[in-house]
Order: sequence, then structure tokens, then C-alpha cells
Amino acid sequence: MEEKKLDKNSIIGFILIFGIMMFWLWQNSPTPEELEAQEKAKQEQVEAQKKAEIPQQTKVITAQETNAVTISDSLKLINLQNKLGAFAYSGVNATDEETLVESDLLAIKFNNKGGYVSEIKLKEFVNYDSIPIFLIKDNNAVFNINFATQDSRILNTKDLYFEPSVTKKGEVTLVSMKLKVSETKFLEYLYEIKEGDYMMRFTVRSQGLSNVINSAQDVNLNWNLKAYRNAKSVTYENRYTELVFEYEDGKDDYLGQQDSTEDTANDVTYVAFKQHFFTSILLADTPFKTGKFRSENLVQDEEIDTVYTKAFSTTLPLELTAGEINKSMDWYYGPSDYKILNDYGRNLDEIIPLGWGIFGWINRYLFIPLFSMLGGYMPYGIAIIVMTVLIKLLMSFVQYKQFLSQAKLKILKPELDAIREKHKNNKAKAQQETLALQTKAGASPMAGCLPALVQLPVFYALFQFFPSAFDLRQKSFLWVEDLSSYDTIAELPFHIPFYGDHVSLFPILASIAIFFYMRLTTGQQMASQPTQEGMPDMAKMMKYMMYFSPILMLFFFNNYASGLSLYYFISNLISIGIILVIKNYILDEDKIHAQIQVNKKKPKKQGRFQKKMAEMMEEAERQKQLQQKRK
Repeated sequence: MEEKKLDKNSIIGFILIFGIMMFWLWQNSPTPEELEAQEKAKQEQVEAQKKAEIPQQTKVITAQETNAVTISDSLKLINLQNKLGAFAYSGVNATDEETLVESDLLAIKFNNKGGYVSEIKLKEFVNYDSIPIFLIKDNNAVFNINFATQDSRILNTKDLYFEPSVTKKGEVTLVSMKLKVSETKFLEYLYEIKEGDYMMRFTVRSQGLSNVINSAQDVNLNWNLKAYRNAKSVTYENRYTELVFEYEDGKDDYLGQQDSTEDTANDVTYVAFKQHFFTSILLADTPFKTGKFRSENLVQDEEIDTVYTKAFSTTLPLELTAGEINKSMDWYYGPSDYKILNDYGRNLDEIIPLGWGIFGWINRYLFIPLFSMLGGYMPYGIAIIVMTVLIKLLMSFVQYKQFLSQAKLKILKPELDAIREKHKNNKAKAQQETLALQTKAGASPMAGCLPALVQLPVFYALFQFFPSAFDLRQKSFLWVEDLSSYDTIAELPFHIPFYGDHVSLFPILASIAIFFYMRLTTGQQMASQPTQEGMPDMAKMMKYMMYFSPILMLFFFNNYASGLSLYYFISNLISIGIILVIKNYILDEDKIHAQIQVNKKKPKKQGRFQKKMAEMMEEAERQKQLQQKRK
């Protein structure tokens, strides 16, 4: 084995280390005056130690330890300078401690390492299992600023240590986290927490760092969060968990529900990590120049219990002014409640998926105010029933028009069948005479279709409203524990695909109501349809739909909010009642028949659509005759 020898560089290194230690010992050696004072103090201490029977060597050991700590700190500072450069100052006395600040709504922890929020507890809410709601906890969120220094280092604030300070001014608590280069040069995160507010002011600023931060390279703000599961149904909650952002002066967009998706935008004013009923939002006073967004679905198997639903991340550039950072922002940590978000007046209500265009308007200006008013006077389950009754009564005239049109077509059916039989070899002529008869009698099929189309915006708006109604969260009704989640009357020992591992009663009741409603309406529709080729197949299809739709409803809504199923159950019961009243007490087929005969004798002016249809049919007939002549 080769003998190990000390080379020249090793010897020089040991000499330098020994020289540094001797220098520090000499530098810390006491002066004659200090020796005299120490001797006097030692004599006083000896007398006190004799009385207290404390060993006299204690003072000597403490002095030795002080010298050792001084040397250790110096070596630590040298190591940090090699690693962090100018920011070594912040790491000498660094600790991983947290600072807790509370308001009446939030309990917030700030970590010295990174200076960001390490825990957010919403004090007024619990999850489906009665556990307090934490939007941030156990490192599920990271806030970081990435930048380059003048000495060619790339640093991340999440890895550096900040110095905390807390001051309270009335109902406002200020938390300052400073990443120091010196006592007068630093990067600061300043948080302003107000009582009674889920929004806290957040400012990022630097002082004296223009010659430390390299302004020639990008300074990026990175924010990542893994959304906790808070609801009983992972499937349902994950469907409404998404990343939403606002850009280009008021436009808004979202990443959707794919397993993994990315997007970019310009002039970004806010980014929201929305978790169905709770939301984390970063808002800027002045837009970020660009923004990069990413969403990843973390629920791979909905049958297995899960901690997180989605992982969100965003990257936003910070612009420097005279080499310094100065960005004013806000954080929102709170419920996805339309009323709370809308009151801030910063377009945050767009985070709530109320529907686009007319659907959103119906929800904002009709259903939300109406439901809020009803919920203020009665239990929310009763409020849903009353709201459903009011909506159905308002739309009853639509059902009346639809049913009246079907009744007229039913009365005209023998005459329409006669026309089709007469012109069975000339479909264009049959259609032309059919349209003419329907026009004279005032029994156009479009009169039945248009009322049905009028109901579609209301139907879709309500479909969007109930899953977004925060007021329904954890509100009970009859056997239902939570109107914002599914109700359970039985647990299954196995999982049925697309159905789940439980049985919900309201979807069953709604499915039964839909079946009887479709049975009434399908029978009326079939009775009003003229006899023609292919009608047996049509009848079979409508019969299949009568059974298929309730089954689809049963499977689709088993994991949906019970409040929505309650609405559909009551809505279809009322529709059945309205149809029975119209059929048995309002519409008189003999009177309708007599009125049709009167209408047929009157000259009927064709509408633009009817005139256009007649012209098209006549043109088709002419073209057909020309083709026959050429043959």
C-alpha cells in the first residue's frame, strides 16, 4: 500500500487555518483593564458561589465556549458567503421557526425559510369529516422568487431565511419578512391582515439591491399549490376544482379538467387556484406582463381515498424599477362564495362557474338574489322547493303554449294523414299542403318547439347554479346531511362504475318523476304526429328515451349535490301537475277544433319564415318536374 504523505498544499492549508485561529484568539484576548475587571468579578462570583455551593469552574468554561462559538460563526459565515454571496448575512442566525398571526377569520403561519405563508386555516369552516379547513398545510404550497445576482448566482427565496417582525395597528396586523444583505439592504415581503376580511395586502419590495440583483436576467415569481380534498365526493369536488385567470383587461379563462394542461396569457391581473367551495387567489394592482399556468389532475383512481385533487402552478415575471423590486398585490384565502367575491368589485365573481352569456345573467340577476332572499327566511331545503315552485309557475305559460300546439296538431292529424296519402308519391307537394293547412289552422309545429327552447336557458342556468351555491354547503334537510353533496340511504359493499358505492334517494325520486313526466308528454307528442313511413321506428325511439332518460338521471346524479336532485324531483312533480291541470281543466278539444275551423276560413297572412318555406317547397317541386321532363 502506498504511504500517504502531506503535500505542499495541505501543509499550507493547515498553517493558514492555525494562523486564523490564533488571530481570532488574539483578537478576543482581554486588555489589562478587562483582566482587572474580570478578576474583580471573579472574586465576587466566588463569594456568591460559596454561598450557593456552585462549582467555581463554571465561568471559565463559559468563556471557552464563547470563543468556540465565535470561531464557529465565523467559519459558518465564510461558508455562507461562498454559497450565497451578499445574502450570506441572512443565514448566520437563521432558524426554521414559524410566526403565527390570527384574525377572526384566518389563522396564518409564516415560515422564516422562504418568508411565505406556510399554513392557512379557515376558522369558520370544517370539511365533510369535521376537520378544520386548511388551504395551506404540510408544504402543499410554495411561493418563490427566482433571480440572478451580479456575481452569477441563481437564488430562490424559498431556500433563504427571512427575519420576521409583527406589529399591530388597531384591527390591522402587519407581518414583515426581510431577506437581508445588511441592516439597510434587504428584500421584504409585507403582509397586511385585517379583521373580518379574507383578503390580505401583500407587497414585495427591495431596498438597496440594485447592485446585487442582476436586472439583465428575468426575475420570476413562482406559486405552486396542491389542492386538498374537502368534500365527501372526490369525483364531484374535482369536477369543480380548476385554475382560473384574468388577463387583457377583464377577460377570463380556465385550464379545464384534463389530466395535464398548460396555457399562457398576457397582462395577467389575477390567478385563482379554485377548490370547488374554497379558493386561493393572487391579485396584482398592475398586470403581470405575461403568465404561464399549469394544472395536473392528481386523482388517478376515484375509488381510492385521496388527499389532493389537483396540482396547480404559475410563473409570473416581476419587472424591476431602477434595479429594485416593487410589486403591490393581494392574497385571497377564503370561500368560493359569489356574494363575498362579488363585493370586492374586481371581477372575482367570474371564478364561480355560473355559465356564459344569458345563462350567467339569469343566475346573477335572478336566481342568486331570489335564493338569497328565500334562504334568509326559511331553511335552505324549503327555499329550494319554494324557488322551484315560483320558477315553474313563471314558466307554466310556456308549457301551456307547448301543450296547446300539440293538441291542435292532434286534432288536425286525420286531415294531415289524408294529405300525405293523397300525395304519397310527391313528398314536396305533401309538405307544401301540410304547411298551408297548419298555417291556416294556427297549428305550426314550431309553436310547440319554441316554448321548449325558451325553457333551455332556465334549465341550464339552474344546472350551473346549484353546484356553485356556497350557501347549500353543509346545510341539512330531511335525511340529507349536506345539500351540496350527495345524500346516502345505503352504503354498497362494492363500487358500480359511473354510479358509485352508495345509494342516494333524491336521484331515485327525481328519476321516477321524470319517467311519469315523459310518459305524459311522449303520449301527447305521439298522438299529434301524422302517420307516415318510419313512424313505428320513431315511436320505438321515443319509447326507449322514456326509459333511458330516467336511468341516465339515476346514474349521473348519484354523486351530484342532493340540492340539485331535490330541484329536479320537485320540478318534474310540478310539471306533471301543470300538464294534468291543462289537459283536464283548461284545454277543451271541441272548442279548439271549432276555433281551428274558424281559423281555416280566415285569410291567413304568412310570416316571413313560412313564406320562405313555401317558396323553397315550390322551387323544389319545379326542379323535380323539370328533371322528370328531361328523362
